[in-house]
Amino acid sequence: MPHTVPNPSNRMSLRVGRLTRNVAVILAAGALSACGGWLYIPPEEAPPAPEAAAPAPAAPAPVAAQPVVTQPAPPASPIRLRANHPDRHVVVRGDTLWDLAGLFLEDPWLWPEIWYVNPQIDNPHLIYPGDVLRLVYVDGRPQLRMERAGGGRERLSPGIRVEPLDQAIKTIPYDAIAAFVSKPTVLDRKTIEEAPYVVAMRESHLIAGAGLGVYVRGTDAVEGTRFNVFHIGDKYRDPDTGEVLGYEALYAGQGRITAEGDPASLMLTETRREVLTGDRLLLEETDLPLNFYPKAPEGDFEGRIISVVDGISLIGQYQMVVINRGARHGVEPGTVLSIWQDGEVIRDRYANRSLIGNALSFGRGERVKLPEEVAGRLMIFRTRDAISYGLVMSATSEIEARDVVRNPR
Repeated sequence: MPHTVPNPSNRMSLRVGRLTRNVAVILAAGALSACGGWLYIPPEEAPPAPEAAAPAPAAPAPVAAQPVVTQPAPPASPIRLRANHPDRHVVVRGDTLWDLAGLFLEDPWLWPEIWYVNPQIDNPHLIYPGDVLRLVYVDGRPQLRMERAGGGRERLSPGIRVEPLDQAIKTIPYDAIAAFVSKPTVLDRKTIEEAPYVVAMRESHLIAGAGLGVYVRGTDAVEGTRFNVFHIGDKYRDPDTGEVLGYEALYAGQGRITAEGDPASLMLTETRREVLTGDRLLLEETDLPLNFYPKAPEGDFEGRIISVVDGISLIGQYQMVVINRGARHGVEPGTVLSIWQDGEVIRDRYANRSLIGNALSFGRGERVKLPEEVAGRLMIFRTRDAISYGLVMSATSEIEARDVVRNPR
């Protein structure tokens, strides 16, 4: 048999064919292994037809976008701390709550907004000399906390500690209203009608003064009881509505019961003016509450000053006034109000665009009312049904009766 020499080109073709088949096998095996399967191919056979691929899992249904829930931003704090406020203050005798509020706050009537009441402290609403006030921040808001003098903030075991209430600091200076405690200046009709009264003078006098005796009716008070004597003056009317709010009460003097009965005998111990028949008697009061917190009125508020205690015409700091709003209007002790002074009416001599004005024509020119101005602040310390008594805490200009009072600013 003749010897056949292989054709080099045929060998090359065979190698290329095998190489091509091996590459195809490798690629197919890689594709299946990626799917987690195995592939078996006989060495010299063509690969079988691939099986139908399993259907791809359905894509999940699109989920509707959930609305983004945002927490509302906390309301802007109305608290304005003083630029030079301390972080710590030791209460001293003579401090008042108004003083302390003004020490930390630009607006002292917002004191309740930062005051933290610790239930583990005896009388947490009362502050005593020696107590320590600390300014801290909770969630970014200022808070004022108290440490009781001489001890920790917690009560570790049962016990009793006596703290006289009369030693707690007052909201307003007691000395400023001490003269008023038993000497109101406006009385309502019901109080006047129910009050005891002077019915006659001893020794047939027409008027009486200190050291003289008078006879009074309408009281069963025991011997030694002290009364203040008032002369009833003019009516006070609401300047806005004309309603009679009360009657002027002029302090005449003071006396004490020397003999019980009807009539009873009263000896006048001091007098500021003559005592007349018909003058009314009121028990001397000594329990005027002075521990309360400064606060703004609820809602919009407006009233007027209708009287000044002691009858002065111009009002300054720590003088007392009466306003034409009371308990029925939501006024409470501690209510703080701004005093607004009415704008003056002037003549504008330059309204005609003149450069020099109408200087030679007195009383001529357009009438212009100047805007109102804040003249001070007052705090209410006693209320009646239709009127309230307030103490002027600050005055930047002269204050007069009929000035307007509104929400503090």
